[in-house]
Amino acid sequence: MIARMCNHYRNDPAARARLPTWREYIGWDAADFAQAPTDVWPKREAWVARIADGQRIIDQMMWGVPLTVAGKRPATTVTKHVTNVRNLTSPFWKSMLATPAQRCLVPFTAFAEPKIGAGREEHWFTIPDQPVAAFAGIWRPSTAGNVFAFLTCEPNPLVAPLHPKAMPVILQPDDYDTWLSTDLAGASALAAPFPSQLMRVA
Repeated sequence: MIARMCNHYRNDPAARARLPTWREYIGWDAADFAQAPTDVWPKREAWVARIADGQRIIDQMMWGVPLTVAGKRPATTVTKHVTNVRNLTSPFWKSMLATPAQRCLVPFTAFAEPKIGAGREEHWFTIPDQPVAAFAGIWRPSTAGNVFAFLTCEPNPLVAPLHPKAMPVILQPDDYDTWLSTDLAGASALAAPFPSQLMRVA
């Protein structure tokens, strides 16, 4: 059975009183966070942080980048909405990753990975020291508006036994500015597993 990737995460309103990093970084206060979608699924609106005109801003985008691929039948195509990006050498994704203005931070309080062979059941992962953490995201305009996905990488020792294929790329707060401004090599270097000892399985 093929394990599905991370396609569900949360922004828990209970974390809104504990936002020092985001308040200091982007001016996002508790009232702003209370308006963010609590449960985020593919092809739905979510909030991201990015730089526009030299300023850090909060933006709303749809989760899932449309990608047209060949269909099973000859001369047909299918449009997929890609939420997780692993192949950073693909020209389609590399063009976004290489452009700092097309990188973003995707805030979350917990993310889910499916329990293999258990239907809709999920494992939930949190970062206790970061009530609101961030995935390393990339975005682009589309006919449906701005859309985003986030990077994945090898799972760390906490995630691997439960979801051996991959885990989201989670950034340390000290790396937020680097992610939004560095060159391609610097951005690619951040696509690494988050330390297991800083995470918990909820």
